[in-house]
Amino acid sequence: MNESIRGIAALQAEKRQAAGRPGAPIIFAHRGASGTRPENTMAAFRRAVELGAAGIETDVQLSADGEPVLIHDETLTRTAGAPGWVGDKTYEEIRGLDAGSWYHPEFMGERIPHLDELLQLSKETGIVVNIELKNTLRAYEGIEEKVIAAVRAHGLERQTVISSFNHYSLALCKRLAPEIRTGILYMEGLYRPWDYAKSIGADALHAYDPAVRAEWVREALEAGVDYHPFTVNDETRMRELIGMGTAGIITDYPDRAARLLAERDESRTP
Repeated sequence: MNESIRGIAALQAEKRQAAGRPGAPIIFAHRGASGTRPENTMAAFRRAVELGAAGIETDVQLSADGEPVLIHDETLTRTAGAPGWVGDKTYEEIRGLDAGSWYHPEFMGERIPHLDELLQLSKETGIVVNIELKNTLRAYEGIEEKVIAAVRAHGLERQTVISSFNHYSLALCKRLAPEIRTGILYMEGLYRPWDYAKSIGADALHAYDPAVRAEWVREALEAGVDYHPFTVNDETRMRELIGMGTAGIITDYPDRAARLLAERDESRTP
């Protein structure tokens, strides 16, 4: 399902720039299909693929023994029902937790995934992976090297975007792995953010949706920088962003964006 889209998604930025116009945006499923599955679980990731997502957005942290695990909050309380910080628990302790019951009893037994599990799914399906480094509250020394090593081990350099609110970390990632795309996460109005992105070697702007305007998308595209707004669930806004030419849309409901893109393509068919 959606094989052609997933197969070309990692190359869309170059194609847009070469053609001088935007192409179909990559649909990034935010923490997987988190609107209908427990976030950042393999159930959410697999469902995202089924719903037509061309990309998956996830969050990575390190366990106490240095294993990259996929969870958003720095603490385990909300999604795993356990006290304490992710970084204070061993991988074995983290894997023993239930990351699905909080969402619905149907998902009891879902685990907090290891990064390798998602990368394997990406390798099998061709889906793009947007890995957010959760290293603002905790530094997680060496997280950049560990994530890059995992991506390279799976041969997914051209199917990966690394993003973070920690822009020092993004600059380091680009120095360590210039072949892997990076995206700047930010919440408010940066002045000419595409210039700032280029100053640290970043390829994309992962902007909070209200901080995205059509003229900025156009200027960024001309500068060779993509916009991937987050988190967009309203269909009217999705249509606006598609019309603006954003390179990607990060959403909890990838099926909504996939349907809108399909409708657009059908309307263009003679």
